[in-house]
Amino acid sequence: MKEDWRPGTMLYPLPAVLVSCGDDAHSNLITVAWTGTICSDPAMLYISVRPERYSYGLIKERMEFTVNVTTADMARATDWCGVRSGRDYDKWAETGLTPEPGRAVACPSVKESPLSIECRVKEIIPLGTHHMFVAEVVNVRADSALINPETGAFDLARAVPLVYSHGGYYKQGDHIGRFGFSVKKK
Repeated sequence: MKEDWRPGTMLYPLPAVLVSCGDDAHSNLITVAWTGTICSDPAMLYISVRPERYSYGLIKERMEFTVNVTTADMARATDWCGVRSGRDYDKWAETGLTPEPGRAVACPSVKESPLSIECRVKEIIPLGTHHMFVAEVVNVRADSALINPETGAFDLARAVPLVYSHGGYYKQGDHIGRFGFSVKKK
């Protein structure tokens, strides 16, 4: 039997990402779990951020950001960036993460991230407590150590991505099948 609960955000797990914003002279990191793909062609994604957050103004001013996928090894830094404000701290210095200059955007990416997705904001949608930044992907930077030299395929699972679920961080679990495995002929 199922119980009825009040409406809430119960769709988990979500990727726990570090969003870098600003520019080389002044940048910040914010932890975001409300993010995802919204279109494949053109490649687009979204992040949702509370307007009172320090990073919100940096993103709105420049209209660009970089989504940096995090790993289990980055869990402490990811959490720290989510509970401390860039108004009060230099998150790069405090976490030991390394900024790398963006290629298609002015904001840096996180060197330690296995995958950095550079984005330009197309629209900001006020939704209530959060505003959604709808963005087009303008460049993707992938760690070459995770690219299979024979197939050219990127293997993000080897990096052990970090996910967020109901207040907790978890590393990605075991592989149980590929898209279409349920109908594949044996």
